[in-house]
Amino acid sequence: MNNLIEIRWHGRGGQGAKTASLLLADAAFNTGKYIQGFPEYGPERMGAPITAYNRISDTPITIHSNIYEPDYVVVVDDTLLETVDVTSGLKSTGGIVINTTKSADYLKKVLKGYDGNIYTIDARKVSMQALGKYFPNTPMLAAIVKVSKVMTDEELLSDMENSFKHKFAKKPEVIDGNMKALELALKEVKKI
Repeated sequence: MNNLIEIRWHGRGGQGAKTASLLLADAAFNTGKYIQGFPEYGPERMGAPITAYNRISDTPITIHSNIYEPDYVVVVDDTLLETVDVTSGLKSTGGIVINTTKSADYLKKVLKGYDGNIYTIDARKVSMQALGKYFPNTPMLAAIVKVSKVMTDEELLSDMENSFKHKFAKKPEVIDGNMKALELALKEVKKI
């Protein structure tokens, strides 16, 4: 499968990494792609490290395992950088997207020589500006779409607006904030 893109998400329980991976899978499916989106379960609890995965392809996906050599990694919580080997197996042809305000020097040091592309976004700032609360998963979803190019910005925004209308049918007041978070994040993700 030469067009297969594999993404591994690292976050903490309650930050929405699993939800973001499933939203990405749904959005990619709605653009005609074959998809997988799944978490890795263990003794997770609020605040404990969690892992989630995506596979996205133009052809049927026949692999059914965890992802050991991802094209991209998303780190929702930068405190994991010192405790979890987030670059394990990460291909140097892909990249890592980190929710952080830490310096490039710090990131290069803590990523232990990873020589692929490193992208950052301040998901807290985006989330607070758009939603008034800290929900990092929506900005991180937009950031990985921008970096990986699994779909266009327009496809993401269109699909997520429909998804949010369904998901937040009983809380329509949060739709605009989530859409704004996506739009801001698409502009805020930076390569270091």
